[in-house]
Amino acid sequence: RPSQAQVDGANLTAFMQIWKLPDFDALMQKSTHDVAWFTEAVLKFLDIRFYEPYSQVIDLKNGIQFPKWCVDGKMNIVHNCVKKWVENEADRKKIAIAFEGEDGITKTLTYEDVDKEINKTANALRTLGLGKGNTIGIFMPMTPEIVIALLAIAKIGGIILPLFSGYGAGAIASRMVDADAKALFAADGAFRRGKAVEMKSVADEAAEQIPTLKHMIVLK
Repeated sequence: RPSQAQVDGANLTAFMQIWKLPDFDALMQKSTHDVAWFTEAVLKFLDIRFYEPYSQVIDLKNGIQFPKWCVDGKMNIVHNCVKKWVENEADRKKIAIAFEGEDGITKTLTYEDVDKEINKTANALRTLGLGKGNTIGIFMPMTPEIVIALLAIAKIGGIILPLFSGYGAGAIASRMVDADAKALFAADGAFRRGKAVEMKSVADEAAEQIPTLKHMIVLK
């Protein structure tokens, strides 16, 4: 159970206070009975920014099973995850990623660091001829670099295809083939439960089965 101090300092508590919701039950009822209100309230609370504003937060005319969200709106997650923080001098030196590996190695990246790495990686992808609509796979362990790879793909308008780091070659190949993937971010290996696990040979074996694959970017 969280302490009262933790409850008082939580983002959820701040959200409820803004909208004058007396307790968690009231929040749950509001969020399920008025989905459009709740979604827009969350977007505003999180300061999610759009290049082009949406005309309607949710469109259910095709049925609740086929919703359309933020109709007509355009945005890029890179702007919301990183760029808007870099634009503010007080925030750009704040830690964006704090990493600790199984081997005890730690690494921190500020928003400014992350922004620079995303730009470098996105430019490298463009140099390889990759861009909007191209599917790029990510076969990597949970390192800071996987965040950079994911956001760099988003920045160029590519389609992100996450691949579990424990997948075999066949599982990787089938998903990449289905998506007509043009490139793959991979790692040479990872630490899992204290042991070094080799990954590059799996990526190489998968690559031989993917006719559309043009490039593999490997993290050592």
